[in-house]
Amino acid sequence: MASPFSKTSVFSRLGSRLQKEDPFHLPRRGYHIDLGAREKALLEEDPALKRFKSYKNTVKRVSKIGDILTIIVVAACSYEFYAVATLRREQQEQN
Repeated sequence: MASPFSKTSVFSRLGSRLQKEDPFHLPRRGYHIDLGAREKALLEEDPALKRFKSYKNTVKRVSKIGDILTIIVVAACSYEFYAVATLRREQQEQN
């Protein structure tokens, strides 16, 4: 006969109390459920939707071009600020 203070009974009581007190308690081990026929059909590739597929390589290329253009614009603006500041400093030194 197991004593009321054995490890398994203490942990089982503690676990049942935690589940009762904490409604958001999730079990540590998830359950695996196989997909049904409907889910498998939804995950299959549909040939009718193929023409609407986003082309990742094109998107990456456009993104890189946008990044390069942004760097060029920032560099040009920085150079323009530097040029204006230098011209003003030279004009102040002449006066």
